[in-house]
Amino acid sequence: MKIAVDAAGGDFAPHEVVKGAIKAAQEYGVEIALVGRRSVLRKLAQKSVGKAPVTIVDAKQIIDFNEHPIKAIRNKPNSSIVVGIGLLKSGGAQAFVSAGNTGAVVASALLTLGRVNGVSRAAIGCFLDTISSFPALLVDAGANSDCRPEHLLEFARVGSLYSKYLLKIESPRVGLLSSGAEEGKGNRLTQETYELLKNAKDINFTGNMEGHDIVKRTVDVIVTDGFTGNIVIKTIEGFNDNFLNSVRQMGHVFSSASRLRARDLLRDIGLGSWTKKMDYTEYGGACLLGVNGNVIIAHGRSQAKAIKNAIGLAKETVECGIAEKVREGNYEQASGN
Repeated sequence: MKIAVDAAGGDFAPHEVVKGAIKAAQEYGVEIALVGRRSVLRKLAQKSVGKAPVTIVDAKQIIDFNEHPIKAIRNKPNSSIVVGIGLLKSGGAQAFVSAGNTGAVVASALLTLGRVNGVSRAAIGCFLDTISSFPALLVDAGANSDCRPEHLLEFARVGSLYSKYLLKIESPRVGLLSSGAEEGKGNRLTQETYELLKNAKDINFTGNMEGHDIVKRTVDVIVTDGFTGNIVIKTIEGFNDNFLNSVRQMGHVFSSASRLRARDLLRDIGLGSWTKKMDYTEYGGACLLGVNGNVIIAHGRSQAKAIKNAIGLAKETVECGIAEKVREGNYEQASGN
């Protein structure tokens, strides 16, 4: 299996991306194609290339976070994002991982790979690991700000397929994020989507859910529009960052007095696994669902650990045949089966 990695994307690229990619190649037994400026990547990876299955694909252009996605991919055909997606299209890689400009990754994937038949909007599926032993999947996490009810119905379908085959949940519970749990609550989009989900025989719809239900893990798949979903993700990230920083500071204070390492102290008082769950680097990335290929979007602040885990998620996504399962599932819907 070969996974293409955007070595130029992200706040800490290329150094942290290269470190994480090499670690993933060694740990997961996958071949890595680092996509970026060859002269830079050769220097960074020269000590490790011989020890791990890593190759370098030259891409001299970089798409910055503040660039308009469509204009950027048209004006920069030799960018790491466009070249990386091109490897996926040609069969030169089985998955693509990027911590770069999310809009550019989504746009490039749509233009180059195309959508699965029966899917009108590709969506970002992001795992939320809060309290329970299994994470919930939020769809859409930011690809589509303006949606219609039929789009959210598609999100529920592709999200259910992803959870079923990646997390091995036979019949994932689907909840619709709304301002109230009762039927009829929410805005027009939510109310009309509720009716579609309620009547969809292939979806295990449990009803509306409110914001406080997210941390209770009452469902396996949370469905919402990308505007709301992105705000939810970033709100959780902001809370987690502040909480983790407070816990770590407290841990350092008490560890100095107890002569224990902060990590050991947190483990002993039962906070070790909790802080691990709140760390976005544990999953590393989100899957772009509904395109003809396996695309993982990593956090823009990803460092080596997050990149390594994003590549691990890409590997699982390929092994589970997620793109094929989504294609088959939507074909069955279009055929009326």
